Amino acid sequence: MQNKFQNKYRIPSARLQTWDYANNGAYFITICTQNREHFFGNIKNGIMQLSEIGKLAAQFWYEIPNHFPMVELGNFVVMPNHVHGILIIDKTNDEPFVETRQCLVSNIETNSIIGSSRFQNQGKNTISSIVGSYKSIVTKMSRQINPNFGWQSRFHDHIIRNSESFDNIQHYIEQNPSKWKEDTFYKL
Repeated sequence: MQNKFQNKYRIPSARLQTWDYANNGAYFITICTQNREHFFGNIKNGIMQLSEIGKLAAQFWYEIPNHFPMVELGNFVVMPNHVHGILIIDKTNDEPFVETRQCLVSNIETNSIIGSSRFQNQGKNTISSIVGSYKSIVTKMSRQINPNFGWQSRFHDHIIRNSESFDNIQHYIEQNPSKWKEDTFYKL
C-alpha cells in the first residue's frame, strides 16, 4: 500500500483487510462528532436529553432499513458527542435490491472486492456506504439548525463474531447514558 496518493499522505484504512464489509454479519458502529462537540444534547440523571440535532441523528438511524432493506438494527443510542449502534446485514436472497442515498438510486448488485482495492470503490451496500449515507443526511439536515455541525472523518466498527459478544454490546449500548462519566468519549 502506498503512503501517498496524489502526493498527499493518506491514513491506512482501519477496516479489516481480509473481510468484505458487504458480508452478512453484525457490526458495532461508533461515529463521533467533529472535535467531540456536544451537538446531540446532554445527559441529565443518566438519561439522554436530545437536542434538535440529536433527534435528527436518531430519526435517520431508524430510517436506515428503509434505504437499505437488507439491514436490521440492533440497539442504538445517541450520546452528547457520538452515536453507538449495531447494524446487521442480512441478505436473504439473490435478488438485486435498490439502494437509496438521499436522491441517488441504483440497481447495482453488491461489489465483492475485498481490502485495499476498496480505496477506490467502497462498494454498494457495505458498512462504509451505509454509514456514509447516514452521516451525509444527518449533516445536511443538521447544518440547517447549526452550520458548524460536523462529524469526525472516520468511524469505528467492530465485527461482532458471536452471540455472547452481541449481547454484551447490546447491553453496553443500552447502559451507555447511565455511565456517561465513565465513557471514553466523555467531555464536558
